[in-house]
Amino acid sequence: MILSTHRDHLSRALDSARSRGFRVGLVPTMGFLHEGHLSLVDQARKESDFVAVSIFVNPLQFGPGEDLDRYPRDLQRDLSLLRSRGADLVFCPSDGEMYPDGEPQVTVDPGPLAERLCGAYRPGHFAGVLTVVARLFGLFRPDVAVFGQKDIQQAVLIRQMVEDLEMGVEIALGPIVREADGLAMSSRNVLLSEEERPEAAGLFEGLQSVLRAFLGGEREGAALRRILLDELGNHPLLNLQYAEVVSPETLEPVGAASSGSVVVLAAYCGPTRLIDNHILTR
Repeated sequence: MILSTHRDHLSRALDSARSRGFRVGLVPTMGFLHEGHLSLVDQARKESDFVAVSIFVNPLQFGPGEDLDRYPRDLQRDLSLLRSRGADLVFCPSDGEMYPDGEPQVTVDPGPLAERLCGAYRPGHFAGVLTVVARLFGLFRPDVAVFGQKDIQQAVLIRQMVEDLEMGVEIALGPIVREADGLAMSSRNVLLSEEERPEAAGLFEGLQSVLRAFLGGEREGAALRRILLDELGNHPLLNLQYAEVVSPETLEPVGAASSGSVVVLAAYCGPTRLIDNHILTR
C-alpha cells in the first residue's frame, strides 16, 4: 500500500497506475474509519483496478462552534484497516498540503439543493464539502468515486456538481452499514456516552416505523412524518433537528411517497450530531 502525504508523490503514483491501464477508484474520507468506510473500499475494488483513499479532516466544512477539534482521529489505526482491506494508495495530506495558499479564494457554490435539511442548520457546510471534493477530483482525476448513502444530501450535491461542471467522474453510492442495534455507523458514534448510546438507536427505530407503515400501504408524506416523530418522541435524549420524507432528486418533501422516496433525519444525542436515512422500497 502506497502512503502519500504530498501532492507531487501522489501524482507520480497515479501516473504509474494509469500507465498500466488501471481504472482509478477514489474513496474520500475524514478518517477514523469503520466498517461503513471499509465497505466503500470494497465497492471501489469492484468498480476499479486501483483503489485510492483520502484521509483529510476538511476544516472548510466545519462552522463556528462545530466539532472540528473533537472530531476523532487515529491515522495508524486507519492505515492498518486499509492495508488489511487491500487499498492500493492512501493520501493523508496536512491542511497546508491540501490548501497550500491558505483558504481557497474560489469555492464551489452548492446552489439551492444545499439550503434544506443539513444545509439549513450548517450554513457554508456544503460549500466546504464540494470545494474539497472538487480539489480531490483535481488531484486524483479518478474514473469513479464512491460515497456513502448515510450522507445522502452530500451525495446528491456531489452528483449534481459533477453533472453541472462536466467533471467526468462516475459517482457510486454505497449502502449504509449499521451496528447490531441499527445505529448507522459513524465516526462520531464514539463520542456518545454510555447513557446516550442506546438512545441513539432510536433514530433507526423511527426509520423502521416509517418503513412498516409504507409497506402497510401508507403513502401520505405528512402521515409518514407524523409516525416518525411519534417514535422519536419515545427517546428523550434525542433533540431532533429535522425529519422529513423527501424526493431523492430534489430533496423537497413529497406529498405522496413512492418507491425511492427517502426518509431523512438529523438529531443531537447529547452534544453529538447524528444523521440517518432510509430509502423506501416495496
